[in-house]
Formats: sequence, structure tokens, C-alpha cells
Amino acid sequence: MDTSEPTPPDEMPALAVETENLTKIYSPSYGPTVRALDNVNLQVPRGSVFGLLGPNGAGKSTLINILAGLAIKTSGSARIWDYDTEKQFRRARSAIGVVPQEVNLDAFFCPREVLELQAGLYGVPKNERRTMEILEAVGLADKADAYARSLSGGMKRRLLIAKALVHTPPVVVLDEPTAGVDVELRRQLWAYMRILNEAGTTILLTTHYLEEAEEMCDTIAIIDHGKLIACEPTPALVGRLDQRTLTITVTTPLETVPGNLVSLSASLAAPNELTFCFSPSSMTVGEILEAIQTAGLTVADLATQDADLEDVFLRLTGIDDETRVIATDPPSSVIQDARSNPPL
Repeated sequence: MDTSEPTPPDEMPALAVETENLTKIYSPSYGPTVRALDNVNLQVPRGSVFGLLGPNGAGKSTLINILAGLAIKTSGSARIWDYDTEKQFRRARSAIGVVPQEVNLDAFFCPREVLELQAGLYGVPKNERRTMEILEAVGLADKADAYARSLSGGMKRRLLIAKALVHTPPVVVLDEPTAGVDVELRRQLWAYMRILNEAGTTILLTTHYLEEAEEMCDTIAIIDHGKLIACEPTPALVGRLDQRTLTITVTTPLETVPGNLVSLSASLAAPNELTFCFSPSSMTVGEILEAIQTAGLTVADLATQDADLEDVFLRLTGIDDETRVIATDPPSSVIQDARSNPPL
């Protein structure tokens, strides 16, 4: 029974989401035991745009399911807006809105009915509902009375976002919100998410578009094999990889790398193109250009590329390692079996 008392408005928590040693183990009646989450300690600051990244099967969806009340943790704790997800489950669930990966709309409901029903399930009084305001914000006002089955894929995804906002939650979880969405719609969705965030809503994002995460998120956490392997402000995380690539186009075609450039880890990408991969902390572009001049070459063009979030992600998760064993989320049959036979 939820006997919690509401958090006073002037005492908003510093953390929107917090987990301590959160562990989830699936123990099906057949097949191997699956440790989907392994002592995950996560802190999502209030008002942030927080990215949760990881390979397929890393445990992201399991974590979101626990926060949303769709899965029961094995041990540890999870809190949303300072409400324990089990001891204060009603308040915890009213503090979060989840946009799932899967489209889960009734084909014969129109967007207006979908939002009205969702608002009713959350106990939002009729005079406080913002159905048309939300539909307008996600660009579906002109489709308010159209059957959901007649909406395009992008429109259905926008409707899922609208559903998550009907009870004005302080925390919104976006689970792959732009998957299968065109560029224009993606920009519209993120523009609205920025408006929500500026108004104080905390955004928890999972995505496989790493450029999107790098641009949007204040802080990024990476989960792999159920373990939290990194959690840092985005600039600090990207700066972990002390690596830069310098591409120099020379006027004279080359057959091999000049001798004095071999020690600088130069490679010949094309007859007129030399590539240098180096650490900015130990070498400068000026030193490389000086070596180019010493080799008697004339520079026609040059370009640099710093390490980005994708490089860091691949390095930390080892996805580019051929010997890596890819983790897998529990099969749906395992999850269903666990739900049907919960632990006492």
C-alpha cells in the first residue's frame, strides 16, 4: 500500500531519478539465468537531459521497465522524484511519463480519445486536461479525430509522446523516440523536448543515434552487459579519448610514406593523401606540418577530425572487437515466464 506523503513544491529533489545497486535477474524455468542489470548506481539530476546508451541487450530497456513499474527488481532500489518505485509506487509512477519503443495504440481510437483515456487513467480532472494543447505541440491537432490506424508511422510516434505528457510528469523517458522518424520530424520533436526541458522537465533519453545524444544530452551514461561502465558530463566523456585524425593532401603523388613520417604513425590513404592518428596531448599539428616540410612535400589541403561520442562508445563497449560476446536482453518468453511466476 502506498502511504507516502507528497513532496512539498518548495522541496523539489536534487535528483530526478536515482538507483542504488539496482539488480535484475531473470530466472526462467528453463534456459540459463540472465543478469540483465548488475548493481547499477545511477543519478539523474533534476532538469537535465540525460542520455542512457548501450548496445542492444545491454539492459537499458530493463532499467526503464523497472522505473515504469513494468518489471520487478531483484535487489537494490530505484527512486523517481524521490519516490521509491515499490514503496511509493503510485507517486513514483505519476512522476514519470514513458515513450516506449513499440507502438501500442488502439487502432480504432483517435488521438483525442487516446489522450482523454490516458488522462483519465492518471486521474487528471477534466477541467485540467490539456488534450488539444499537447496535440498542437506535437503537430497532431489536425488529426485529433482521425483513427490511429490511419496515421503514418511518424504520427503514431508523436502520439506516443503526447500520451506520456498528459499528466504533466516531471520526468519523461524517451526510449528510441526518433527511430524511423524523418529528419524534419526529428527536429520538431527535439525542439519541443527543448521547450519541455527549459520549463523544468527532466528528459531521460535512450537512442542509437549517438550524434543526437552528443548534441542533446548534458550527461551520458553507458550500460554494457548490465553494468554501468561510464557516467559523465558529455564533454568529459567525449574528452576521454585523447585522439585526433589529421588528413593532409600533398601536391606530389607518393608510392610510400616518407621515412621521417613513419615514426609519426602516418599512413598513405591515397597517392596524394597522408593520414596521421595522434594524441593531441603528446603531439601538435604544427609538429606534423614541420615534418611534412622536412620531407620536401607541399601541402595542398588539410583536415582534422576529433574523437566523438561514437569513438568513445565503441572503445568502452568493445563493439569493434571481433572477439566480443554480444549481450542479449532476455527473450520475451523469459520475461513473460518471470512475470507469471514472480519471486515470493
